[in-house]
Amino acid sequence: MTTDQLTCEQRVDSELEGTLVDILKLWNMKYDNPDAEDYELGTLADYGLGFDYVAPHTFEDQDTGYFRWLLSSGGPSDEFRFYASPTPHGWVVNQIEYWFLNWFDGAHRELHAKDKTLLVNIFNDFNSMGTTQYEYELAMKDYEPDPTDFTDEDAYNGN
Repeated sequence: MTTDQLTCEQRVDSELEGTLVDILKLWNMKYDNPDAEDYELGTLADYGLGFDYVAPHTFEDQDTGYFRWLLSSGGPSDEFRFYASPTPHGWVVNQIEYWFLNWFDGAHRELHAKDKTLLVNIFNDFNSMGTTQYEYELAMKDYEPDPTDFTDEDAYNGN
């Protein structure tokens, strides 16, 4: 069976493992020599397609907003989702998920231990540059909350 025939659930663990190997290599290169570049991977700053904030209710059954580090798109695609809370000093990560998606199929894994620590460090780099706050504000600029998210109707109406 080729990887094209396997489901996302069957592929997600190996895809995550390979992605983490690449990211760790680039992370270590960045801090050993900020000018270093891997022939195949480039630099950590070049890795992936983008970093943005996905507002709540962007997708069906998605009640919570999250920051997304999109690594690839099309079919298949993969991304890290950072669920974070705002603080006076920036955003703090609560949970990180890796998602592997293909047409009408998808699977994910929550990160723990050293893998989570690595991705928290990368998120904190985005945070220290102001990228998280900028992307949050950009996504929320035209956001209209779903009235069913509020338990107190007066609070929703601004009273």
